[in-house]
Amino acid sequence: MPREARTSERAHWQVLVAYVGLLLTAAVFYLLIRAYGDSLSVSRQPYVMIVGAGSAAAHMSGFVQVLLALALVIAVARALGSLFRRFHQPAVVGEMVAGIVLGPSVLGHVAPAFAAQILPQSIAPLLNVVSQFGVILYMFLVGLELDLGSLRHYGGSVLIISHASIVVPFVLGSGLALFLYPDLASGTASFTSFSLFLGVSMSITAFPVLARILTDCGMHKSNLGILAIACAAIDDVSAWCLLAVVVAVSQTRSGGATLTLALAAMYVISMIVLVRPLVVRMSSWIGNKQRVSQTALAFVLLTILLSSLLTETIGIHAIFGAFAVGAVIPHDSFLARDLAAKLEDFVIVFLLPAFFAFTGLRTQVGLLNGGHEWLLCALTILIASLGKFGGGAVAAKLNGFDWRHASALGVLLNTRGLMELIVLNVGLELNVISPVLFTMLVIMALVTTFLTTPILHWIVPEHPMEPETSMVAGLNNLLHGD
Repeated sequence: MPREARTSERAHWQVLVAYVGLLLTAAVFYLLIRAYGDSLSVSRQPYVMIVGAGSAAAHMSGFVQVLLALALVIAVARALGSLFRRFHQPAVVGEMVAGIVLGPSVLGHVAPAFAAQILPQSIAPLLNVVSQFGVILYMFLVGLELDLGSLRHYGGSVLIISHASIVVPFVLGSGLALFLYPDLASGTASFTSFSLFLGVSMSITAFPVLARILTDCGMHKSNLGILAIACAAIDDVSAWCLLAVVVAVSQTRSGGATLTLALAAMYVISMIVLVRPLVVRMSSWIGNKQRVSQTALAFVLLTILLSSLLTETIGIHAIFGAFAVGAVIPHDSFLARDLAAKLEDFVIVFLLPAFFAFTGLRTQVGLLNGGHEWLLCALTILIASLGKFGGGAVAAKLNGFDWRHASALGVLLNTRGLMELIVLNVGLELNVISPVLFTMLVIMALVTTFLTTPILHWIVPEHPMEPETSMVAGLNNLLHGD
């Protein structure tokens, strides 16, 4: 065998051994954490959740009240989104802040009478329904943006970088659960569910927000940008699989969780083996006609709803069904592009602000009423950032990157944004985390997303030059698995 072939084969084995070692080490650490954590108990009584600011507007019809609330929510979300873009921040950061501003943390505190009139507790269920439709369609669009076919072209080292940025914060988050569980878990959550969820919440990377930051910075076509998007795409798929496991464990006992995971595996196999070939054929037919008819759009929306209903029935949440439908549609097809053009603006402008508002109603900064709570919040932000940044940056450095570009990659992977809010709302709905921890994690999502752009501009020049030779060589090694 030629020397080059032997060297390449040895490198592939080294990548495989490193990857397996990473996963086994994480599994051992988590089992040790769980063994100790199972002996802990929740020391506080369950928290009372304040969903709205009052019922002063109870005389108004629910429909009229929702219309009024949505009008205010959309106006404030667009205004703050535009304001934050002026400061070189993604608009989604301003929209996330808008939800908190309209909730009990700001508006309910400063003008409680007006808050009770405009966002009363009575409309929370209706607002939740609108927001859930927004999240389902948004997750479909996220799946639509994923180019799963291109991931096959990346070398094993890219997989290691991506999963290191998941495994390290997951283990650190699970370890943090040992300190937070007694005080900040809900009254009914087991330590296993709590630690798994906290680990997943630390591991999320917001693929769409990261892509938008790279585009705004003019880096989306650079070597660093391409690698960051590839890692974020792998992160997204892996993190949603982990969250499905957490949901299954949280909603059922061990036997039921096993059944749920088995059904989930059957669902995924069916989507790949049965649904994807049909969608590919449909995409080809529509591509030839260069038109997505109303009938075709209705078929896609019906598929999203049925898939979401199926995953909700299985026990892994409706968002996974919508995400899976988007992921099986060919990324570069005319169908995918036209669906994104038809749905994206409506979802982002009209539906998602309702989700931000509903999240804001659940976020009660006033619950962090002492130095101890704020210290735990700061610790949560620190652990989340160290895990995500450290896992990605160190793994990139070990795979041939210089420290500047490795650090920039770690900063990008620390972006959480809207994806984190979706995960946190799932955890609160499942009664795994308390409203206090929910608020802390929302603040963590805002801080980590907000800091991405300024830190990235500090590490990488505002008008990046051609990447350094070591950067190019490292990227080529990663992409080709050499």
